[in-house]
Amino acid sequence: MYEIKEIKTTPFDDQKPGTSGLRKPVTTFQQPHYLENFIQSIFDSMDGGVKGKALVVGGDGRFYNRRAIQVIIKMAAANGARLLKIGQNGLLSTPAVSHIIRKYRLYGGIILSASHNPGGPNGDFGVKYNIQNGGPAPEKVTAKIYQKSLEIRRYFIAKGPDIDLQAKGAETKILDTVIEIIDPVDDYAQLMEELFDFDSIRDMIRSGFTMVYDALHAVTGIYAREIFVRRLGAPEKSLRNCDPLPDFGGGHPDPNLKYAAALVREMFSDKAPDFGAASDGDGDRNMILGRHFFVTPSDSLAIIAANVSCAPGYRNRLRGVARSMPTSRAVDHVAEDLGIPCFETPTGWKFFGNLLDAGKITICGEESFGTGSDHIREKDGIWAVLFWLNMLADKRIPVARLVKKHWLKYGRNYYTRHDYEEVDSDAAHKVMKGLEDRLESLRNADFHGRKVVTADNFCYQDPVDGSKSCNQGIRIIFGDGSRIIYRLSGTGTKGATIRIYIEGYTSKKELMEQDTQSFLSELIRLSRTLSKIEELTGRKEPSVIT
Repeated sequence: MYEIKEIKTTPFDDQKPGTSGLRKPVTTFQQPHYLENFIQSIFDSMDGGVKGKALVVGGDGRFYNRRAIQVIIKMAAANGARLLKIGQNGLLSTPAVSHIIRKYRLYGGIILSASHNPGGPNGDFGVKYNIQNGGPAPEKVTAKIYQKSLEIRRYFIAKGPDIDLQAKGAETKILDTVIEIIDPVDDYAQLMEELFDFDSIRDMIRSGFTMVYDALHAVTGIYAREIFVRRLGAPEKSLRNCDPLPDFGGGHPDPNLKYAAALVREMFSDKAPDFGAASDGDGDRNMILGRHFFVTPSDSLAIIAANVSCAPGYRNRLRGVARSMPTSRAVDHVAEDLGIPCFETPTGWKFFGNLLDAGKITICGEESFGTGSDHIREKDGIWAVLFWLNMLADKRIPVARLVKKHWLKYGRNYYTRHDYEEVDSDAAHKVMKGLEDRLESLRNADFHGRKVVTADNFCYQDPVDGSKSCNQGIRIIFGDGSRIIYRLSGTGTKGATIRIYIEGYTSKKELMEQDTQSFLSELIRLSRTLSKIEELTGRKEPSVIT
């Protein structure tokens, strides 16, 4: 029924994967041979190829997800894979893929997602390869994939009928490859029940605690319905946009104050529930809200670390914490108080992988709405929501009060991120080059009594393997603990995104409940002046403020 075909092809020069895999417009992936070239390059980069190996494949349900999975199945079979675990209907969250790789000791996994980028026929698509530890492929692996993509001259594919992706539990064979259609939620939900006190959360919900969860019409909708409704007893009316759609309902699956605006309005309304949360396209990001209260991702990381013993799966085993360099220093204060190490890494979850594998850290997170732990090797949106529910069930106080109690103990790190999206690439690089050229003159500079103590382009040396990752972002650090960080983001597919991170700190109770943008206004103005961003890009204001 199936016949192996060797298809002649030529390389594409734009298949260099970034920190989150290869992301391009859907129309780019729809070009003849484009997807096939990249998948064959992944297989060719493996030691001995994919022959005899077991993989998991799934995605966030965006447009082109099902078509791509059929191609991957047939290519894996033609290349001799032993086993493929495929999420029912092609769905698997990124955290679930990581867990399945680790639980079943698979060789790796292929995730089809462009994360928080828009979907649909005119949206974006992406392919990411995760390795045996369940984490994103490190730079040495992605470099090898890219090199193979530049050398490719043929790919192999099995010609024959498509596989039924709906038949959960079914096993099919193509050539010598077994294809299992697996429940996309069950393994992951079982893991969550092992980590968190579901009985306590259920009791809290029965007592009248109200919550809403917005999946933004992306993959976590199926996880939310199983975990929050069926296993924890929240009413179905707690769910928002929990049916995955190929175009995410025309929305932008990014859980922030702009793109999850409907949830934010609900949480700041007169009839706001006690708790609100959202996740992104592939389920690895999270946003946490209380009644009339937004929890910054940096604060969320610190509060989880400070209250980690609330969750049964983490009691007495907090070995260390880590944050990405642009993330606020809120968790640093917790680590100092607990006497545990705190590591500062570049942006990109793969940098946490070595620390997790070496047992140096338990909890880690990024300011870009990503939080996680050593349970998998990806950030995990549903996990973060469950951690907050577990903390609230343990403390039985509102979200805002829990956060403010934390500030009273550790001080408050006021923090904001200003994103300038879809900036002309040349202009964006001029902004960064200008800052780089001025670093020397900025060192020891004084701005109205705020003295610079560090001005550099962040360079990270991995404490486990000694590898270096430089040029990770311009840092301007002041003697009072405030910081301005500049980075170019690689997550968009149009133009460039300049991210400016501004942070200030206070330990004074009377200064802890100010508006963030007002508290940081002087630093915000300075960040724009130093970067010359309006002059070089023509942008007077950022696209998104979080």
